[in-house]
Amino acid sequence: MTLADWIHTVFLALIQGLTEFLPISSSAHLILPSQLLGWPDQGLAFDVGVHVGTLVAVVYYFRREVLTISLASIAAMGGRRSPEGKLGWLVVLATIPAVIFGGLFGDLVDEYGRSILVIAATTLIFGVLLGWADLKGSRVRKTDSLGVKDALTIGLAQAVALIPGTSRSGITITAALMLGFERQSAARFSFLMSIPVILAAGSLKTLELIQSDAEAHWMMIGSGAVLAALSAFACIYLFLKWLDRIGMMPFVIYRLVLGFVLLGVWFAG
Repeated sequence: MTLADWIHTVFLALIQGLTEFLPISSSAHLILPSQLLGWPDQGLAFDVGVHVGTLVAVVYYFRREVLTISLASIAAMGGRRSPEGKLGWLVVLATIPAVIFGGLFGDLVDEYGRSILVIAATTLIFGVLLGWADLKGSRVRKTDSLGVKDALTIGLAQAVALIPGTSRSGITITAALMLGFERQSAARFSFLMSIPVILAAGSLKTLELIQSDAEAHWMMIGSGAVLAALSAFACIYLFLKWLDRIGMMPFVIYRLVLGFVLLGVWFAG
């Protein structure tokens, strides 16, 4: 591996970890280096590594909740109902639209959705929606008031995040805020929803890797996974710590600036 390969590995792994859980779109930020700087694709094996890293980060951060919800969900199958078990099955329900949409339209999005113009448009549109939801949402509901309709609505919003630039966490938090949930509850449910989605995406990429003849640079993959995990964990911790204090406006402003910069790049090209 060359020095340039290591620079790309470090940069892209940090980008994956820092943007996966912030409402600014990890897919957009990972696409842009190749679009703007001409960087080569790091390959399928690297994608698997950074997905594993971010999955480890979110599961470890919410390890107590994940264990409690998992056990309660299993118990619910035997008739022992609880708020934690209900939440677990609502997370599963909210994941279904993304799985269906990904299976039906994933290839279409890959072919037509990765242009700078599309990323600029989604960055701006969903940035404005996030700001509107944060300003106008009542922010009174907590996670324990979550119902089937809420989970399906947020799940459908998550499916839209297949389009690069949308931001999975951004659009799910937006939907939850529009439904009247407080910021912390919206963010926590969004992060819990990310676990099965990242697991599914990582599993699919792993299957593709096994079936392909792609060369794997294990040092690069391992380094990318560790950096993505550490940066993602720090991001989740700081985001939830500062969320009630700063709100969504810093991310909205960032998206608007980024969107207009991308439009400038597209028109200049």
